[in-house]
Amino acid sequence: MHPLLILAIGIFAIIFLIAALRLNAFIALIVSAIIVSLLAPGETADKINRVAVAFGSTAGNIGIVIALAVIIGKCMMDSGAADRIVRAFLSVLGEKRCSWALMSSGFVLAIPVFFDTVFYLLVPLARSANRRTGTKSLRFVLAITVGGVATHCLVPPTPGPLLMADQLGIDLGVMILFGTLIAAPCSLAGMAFARWLDRRTHIEMRPLADGMTEAEPLEDDQLPALLPSLLPIVLPVVLVSMNTIISAAAKAAAKAQAIEAAAVSAEPSALQRAADVMAILGNVNFAMLLSTAIAMWVLKSKRKLTNLELAKVVEVSLMSGGIIILITAAGGAFGAMLKAAEIGPAIEAVFKGGAAGQSSGIMFLVMGALIATVMKVAQGSSTVAMITASAMIAAMVPSMDSLGYPPVLLATGIGGGALIGSWMNDSGFWIFVKMTGLTEAEGLKTWLPAVASVGVASVVVSFVVAILWQTGQPLWAVAGFCVILGALVLAFWTRLVPQES
Repeated sequence: MHPLLILAIGIFAIIFLIAALRLNAFIALIVSAIIVSLLAPGETADKINRVAVAFGSTAGNIGIVIALAVIIGKCMMDSGAADRIVRAFLSVLGEKRCSWALMSSGFVLAIPVFFDTVFYLLVPLARSANRRTGTKSLRFVLAITVGGVATHCLVPPTPGPLLMADQLGIDLGVMILFGTLIAAPCSLAGMAFARWLDRRTHIEMRPLADGMTEAEPLEDDQLPALLPSLLPIVLPVVLVSMNTIISAAAKAAAKAQAIEAAAVSAEPSALQRAADVMAILGNVNFAMLLSTAIAMWVLKSKRKLTNLELAKVVEVSLMSGGIIILITAAGGAFGAMLKAAEIGPAIEAVFKGGAAGQSSGIMFLVMGALIATVMKVAQGSSTVAMITASAMIAAMVPSMDSLGYPPVLLATGIGGGALIGSWMNDSGFWIFVKMTGLTEAEGLKTWLPAVASVGVASVVVSFVVAILWQTGQPLWAVAGFCVILGALVLAFWTRLVPQES
């Protein structure tokens, strides 16, 4: 069977099983992986077994990180560390810039904490701000939304970006750095759209839906200090990023030394020794383990928990994280089966007959964003959309070196595409509607375009930087990105932040 027909069958199977039969995403992805494997070349006796092998390989790469991230998120919520971070933003930016504080809080907290939980945490603060000011109710909740979805789809250790990095062969430190840099202007673009939408809709904050209640906020003296509250988020980002930077510097230095001298038994340099140490400290599994220990310690000490009570918190966290690991690993298995179906050579043959070279690399970015958007509209989950799209693109691209730009831009483009088309089959849509008291029609007029504005911005920024990079002047790409980012920050900060009338 032709590889492109196998690809079409795989896409149809996922959409049909999730959207039509309403099956769990794990079942849909693993069934689709088996279907693709059965249709792909290979020994008949091995076609089912290789799905299980690929599933186990993906779970081994990302399972520990996801499990630890879930524990960190739960501990931060229960200890009040997340609340402390939010209040820190509010105290720095002030009540007049409350929407910016909520956006910044959502941006930071959605890195280790799932978006749904972040929204539950921040909506009571948005309601409180609305009661004090009597205005800007829609702007407050949309600020939470655009800040949270940006990092949820672009910055590990959330499952979508984590598996994209694994599928596309991206160093995790690079994914964190680029994801954060691109998410920043995209959330600003979403914030600008939220302000524009707020001025034209005049939607008031309404009571919660029946059966829903808000948790009472804790007093300041019941919350942990800011530094231990921030450490579980900041520590892995710093350690993994430092590992990436020092490792790259050590490799460059070793290469230069090898060219200059023919010595074969030279002592390792200080930079190389530092790289060896950071290879341990900056390993994502170890860094996340350190952050988990800090988050658990903060919870235990602040809430005076016994070891048994702390173990129960961890157990509850892992039960919710298990399904995420299963879905993510199933997506990895699906991607591996697409590679077994030889999708890459088939796509390469198509490009050789038409577009080629640098243009084909850009076409993969556009194609990845479009696939993610189609999957998002069809089945609702941004994580599944990212997993599926990155798996397909990874199987299509003959070599990541052939793209002409860093594959991390491919990942950020796919992440942006997975935010376009969020409607009534997305759980986030219903959380937004129920927690704000909006009707379904009002949700479609507000949530859908606000989330899409962040996604479109991510695709556009990724596309522009990829084009700049392909000129053969990587420094121009970096400079261009910095100019775009700096211009956005300067314009929005000076023109929009001072007044929120």
